[in-house]
Amino acid sequence: MKHGKKYNEVVKSYDKSVQYDPAEAIAIAKKNAVAKFDETIEVHIRTGCDGRHADQQIRGAVVLPHGTGKTVKVLVFAKGPKADEATAAGADFVGAEELIPKIQNDGWFDFDVVVATPDMMGVVGRLGRVLGPKGLMPNPKAGTVTMDVTKAIADIKAGKVEYRLDKANIIHVAIGKASFTEEQLSDNFQTLMNAINKARPSSLKGTYLKNVTLAPTMGPGVKVNPLKVTSAAATEE
Repeated sequence: MKHGKKYNEVVKSYDKSVQYDPAEAIAIAKKNAVAKFDETIEVHIRTGCDGRHADQQIRGAVVLPHGTGKTVKVLVFAKGPKADEATAAGADFVGAEELIPKIQNDGWFDFDVVVATPDMMGVVGRLGRVLGPKGLMPNPKAGTVTMDVTKAIADIKAGKVEYRLDKANIIHVAIGKASFTEEQLSDNFQTLMNAINKARPSSLKGTYLKNVTLAPTMGPGVKVNPLKVTSAAATEE
């Protein structure tokens, strides 16, 4: 892949082969964000899990202390008093069956997160083919299938992020913007890593966190020493 002049200059400013302490890696990733817009700082974690086994699947959510820097639009599937509650809690869109054709046929996806009350999952399930591939399907593990729609909306608006394995057993999560301070990014990074360490499958043998990389949207990645982000509760064997 061919990169531009700015990218190549940034790459020369640090050693791509070195695994840095988290604080150093965050500082470098911030400096690497040289695009004209406020780039997102992302964490990419290659795990030793095999997602083909149900007992090694990782999925969950955590509220980042400083949010993600992104305004998130929330769609809630609910009826009656729960629909009223969702509207009062600040949901951007609230509805039920009438939203099915709008999403399925009209290709409406003007939302970032979908929340549903358990009784609405039969309806939402009909959208599995379109919501699933986009990572928008509500899930109890992520706290998006719940009767407590007020808390779900508040958490999402406050900076709740979901983490899950992709097909290559890698987790990708945004932890903030390049405009955040190093301290804010560090707090968010540590909060995320603590949650992921706690999510280590008990059946996993061998190394859990194989590679941890921090990268801005348009810039090169910076390697983080996995041992420096492995809490005592999830130390490598």
